[in-house]
Amino acid sequence: MTLLRNLLDRLLLIAAVIAAGLVPGFIAQYRQRLGGMLDQARIDLAPWQAIADQNHHGDLDELVRYHLASSDPTFHAEGGAIAQLVDNVQRLQAEVAALHASLWQQLGHLASHLDRAVARATWADWVPTFALSFEGLLFAFAFAFVLWLAFQLLWSGIAWALLHWRDARRGVRRPANRLP
Repeated sequence: MTLLRNLLDRLLLIAAVIAAGLVPGFIAQYRQRLGGMLDQARIDLAPWQAIADQNHHGDLDELVRYHLASSDPTFHAEGGAIAQLVDNVQRLQAEVAALHASLWQQLGHLASHLDRAVARATWADWVPTFALSFEGLLFAFAFAFVLWLAFQLLWSGIAWALLHWRDARRGVRRPANRLP
């Protein structure tokens, strides 16, 4: 049983280090995908910004209000589309800026603000890369240690429960550990 435990113990530790070492690479590819989306959104917004520059002193909000105030349904709908583009650019800028932080801050941000569609698309095109930065290695080893510790506690708990269950079936009574 000790051989099995030691083998599982080492395999789990190695797998955890490798898996956790891949996380920073995934985050980098996620951030690059968001950056590409931001670039495209800026390209889409550029003609509207040029119109705002010519006719509304560069104020996109004023251009949107002008479109929304129109009684022409097509012109009015364009106002909504422009407003959506502006919101999209602002949202993507905030997301990209939040992901230009430490690995720990990136993990925290993604834990609460992960865009599932972007994550799925990133996963579909993901190329595994192992982080060799100090921060990436620290994360990999810390994650592996926590997982290894959880394994040790779980294994010990199961072994203790099985020992007591076996003793109970055999009618063996072990003396209680008493402190003097």
